[in-house]
Formats: sequence, C-alpha cells, structure tokens
Amino acid sequence: MSDFAAGSPANRPQPQPGINPNEARFQAPTDEPLLLRWSLIAIAAFFLILLVFAPLTAVFAEALSKGWGAAVKSLQSREAISAIKLTLLVAAIVVPLNAVFGIAAAWFITKFDFRGKAFLITLIDLPFSVSPVVAGLCIVLLFGANTAIGAWLVANGFPIVFALPGIVLATVFVTFPFVARELIPVMIEQGRAEEEAALTLGASGWRTFFTVTLPNIRWALLYGLLLCNARAMGEFGAVAVVSGKRESATTMPLRIEMFYNEYLSVAAFSLAGLLAFFALLTLLLKTWLESRHADALSASRRGH
Repeated sequence: MSDFAAGSPANRPQPQPGINPNEARFQAPTDEPLLLRWSLIAIAAFFLILLVFAPLTAVFAEALSKGWGAAVKSLQSREAISAIKLTLLVAAIVVPLNAVFGIAAAWFITKFDFRGKAFLITLIDLPFSVSPVVAGLCIVLLFGANTAIGAWLVANGFPIVFALPGIVLATVFVTFPFVARELIPVMIEQGRAEEEAALTLGASGWRTFFTVTLPNIRWALLYGLLLCNARAMGEFGAVAVVSGKRESATTMPLRIEMFYNEYLSVAAFSLAGLLAFFALLTLLLKTWLESRHADALSASRRGH
C-alpha cells in the first residue's frame, strides 16, 4: 500500500513551472557556453593569421621593401616575363584540356552503368594521393631522351621532357581530378530524366548536351575550372622534375625559387606576390560563385 502511495501521481516529482521537460533533458549541439564558442573562434583566427595572413603580409612587405619601382622593375626582367608567359600559357592549355576530360569522365560515369565504375573513380582520384614529384619522374622515365619513345620524339623534333609538352603533361596529371570531381556529384544529383526526355523528343546527342546538360552543370564546371587553374599556376614539384629547371622551361614557382637562391629577394618576393595575387583573384571568383550560385553548387558540396 505504501509502495502504491509512493508511486501515485500526487507523490511523483513534478516539473517546475515554466521549464519544458524536453528542453531540460536535451540540449542542442550549438548551445555551447559563450566562453567555449569564443575560444574556438580565437583558435581558428589565430591559425588563420599565423598560416595565411602573416605569410602573405611578409611576401608583399619583402616585395615592396625597396619601393614600388624596384618591385615593378624586377617583374620586367627577361627571366620574370618569360616565367609569367610560360605559366599563363600552361594554364591556358591545361584548363581547357581538363574541362574536356572532366566533362567526358563525369558524363561516362554518371550516365552509364558498367562494371569497374568504382575503379575508374579511384583512378580519377589518383593524383590526390600520388606525390607530384613521383608524377614528374614517371613522365621523365617514359618520355626521357634515354627511352625508346623519348629518343624517337627528340629525333623528330618533338621533345617532351625539358620542354613545354612535358610541363603540360605534368600539370594535366596533377590537376585533372578537379573538374571531374566537381561535376560527378552534380550530375548524379540531377539524374538522367531530362536527357532521356530530350532524346525521346528527337534531339541529337550533341544538342542534348549543349541545351540540357551543359546549362545544368555550368556553375559547377566553372567552379572546377577555377580550382584547376589555381593548382596549375602554382604547381612546383612535377614541373621541377620535368623541366629540369632550364631557362626556357621555367614557370613562376620555379623562377621564384631560382631568384631566392640567387639572393635576389626583391625579384623573388615580387614574383611571389604576383602569383599570390593570381591566387587571391581565383579565391575571390570562387567566393563569388559560392555566394551567388549556392543552390547550383549544393550537390557538389554534398559530394565532398
């Protein structure tokens, strides 16, 4: 009888007025103490300042240490102009090639079912795990003048290693996953219904691609091309191996190292500042795309 009385509703603990029992029991993940939130923000800001803003500030400060005139004059030297031209030329070749490859790979993977699809996706991701130096060395071992293929190409006036084709090959290898990896999640999200409807209505394959597929993936494609361009202009390891750091095959990252080793600090940091400016410009375009076309890129974000 006493047990029944103790367990009766009148004797049970009652919730305090004004407090929701569910709210008292469960806490939202974001309802952290204010001190903890500000501590996390301070830690993130500290690492950003230490690893990003401080090095960038140091680069521009060193470049302008002797004034704007010295910095501009160093960028007008024959070596600097040659490196800038070669870097822009390589990017102008590599980015369209990666656009073609990325669209073709994404189309093939998302629109067709076949055995080995997972293995093909793994191959596309291979440059993310292979060192760029190893990639450059593989190109040298395959197309070097001491190999059968390389010797034949040199004899016919088409050298690969220590020339522009080798730099392009090395840069294509380290950058080709960017476009494909941006397009694949978007095209999976969109499915095949629109393309199949267009084909049912009599549209050709090319017309379906240009009028249906390409408009749906245009922002993800542009986003991938921006990432590809940024990596192509800043690539060092693979290009250093393939070019041999020769004067005629020196890109901006290689020329920066050569200037620095020759104790031409103003020239080195001025060229580094220009390369950083290109990177910041790419970052601004990337940020604009993310803010202006967030819905079109959301599928890509989920894929990563």
